[in-house]
Amino acid sequence: MHGKDLEALQQVQTFSIHERQHKVSVADFVNLQGWQRHDSLRTLFPRILKGLDITAVVDGFVAAYRRRRAIIFALGAHVIKCGLSPLLIDMMRRGWLQGLVLNGAGVIHDLEVALIGATSEDVAQNLGAGRFGMVEETPQLINTALQEFHSVQVGMGAALGQAIASGDYPYKGHSLLAAAHTYQVPLTVHVAIGADTIHMHPTTDGAVLGQATYRDFQRLTLLLRGLHDGGCYWNIGSAVLLPEVFLKALTLCRNTGHQVERFLTVNLDMLQHYRTEYNVVRRPTQDGGLGYTLIGHHEIMLPLLYAIVREAIESSA
Repeated sequence: MHGKDLEALQQVQTFSIHERQHKVSVADFVNLQGWQRHDSLRTLFPRILKGLDITAVVDGFVAAYRRRRAIIFALGAHVIKCGLSPLLIDMMRRGWLQGLVLNGAGVIHDLEVALIGATSEDVAQNLGAGRFGMVEETPQLINTALQEFHSVQVGMGAALGQAIASGDYPYKGHSLLAAAHTYQVPLTVHVAIGADTIHMHPTTDGAVLGQATYRDFQRLTLLLRGLHDGGCYWNIGSAVLLPEVFLKALTLCRNTGHQVERFLTVNLDMLQHYRTEYNVVRRPTQDGGLGYTLIGHHEIMLPLLYAIVREAIESSA
């Protein structure tokens, strides 16, 4: 390197830090004084990156509740296995939710909890001997309920909700299906035939099962009308099935002349997946609305969000 080259490097031009624009300031930092003064959980989040997102999600939920727009939660089965049903039941009791969406595995875990207060078998332990999913009671109870309500043209969620709420289920107080029936919150169930353990049982009738879940697809399509202009749709822990169902139901709703725009979507999961990113967060809101992704364990994130939402609603009551 020549001397002239080194000399050129010394010709550095600087400017004052006060002239520079900044992405972060102390005004955006965690506000411990605000929390201690107001006991407000939201002040514990910095107004930076996902700290901004989580408060925006809460604000969207609270705004939808106050404006009487639909708030719909779609749940993967893991949410139930994480012990979060009491939070969701309380949300229904308070009138916060206008719809719940489950997959087939969610129904299985919910019914087993209502029946014996426990669920979730050890798959590895039972798979080798061909015993995985081969209990008697779960498929018998589900299939019997679907057969019983088949003639009255109700969907799978309504049939099972009524069956559990009115049946001999000692732990029905922990059942989302029963609570939805009690609090008259529409609950739809969306099944991929062959994906759930009950489909291996000889009492399963594919025609009855298919008709029941198809009725719920139609019901969900109608429910989505309530999202227009300020509603909220949260996908919690379903990576494939429910995001696909949501996109098709939304398309059908719009295709039949119903405007569903300017709403907020949230994907809450432990990992980021393709379908949730595009079918929940991006595509449904691309012509108006907001989409957010919050990554974290359900058993931590959902109680935290519940607490902040409840604080916000009760503080303004």
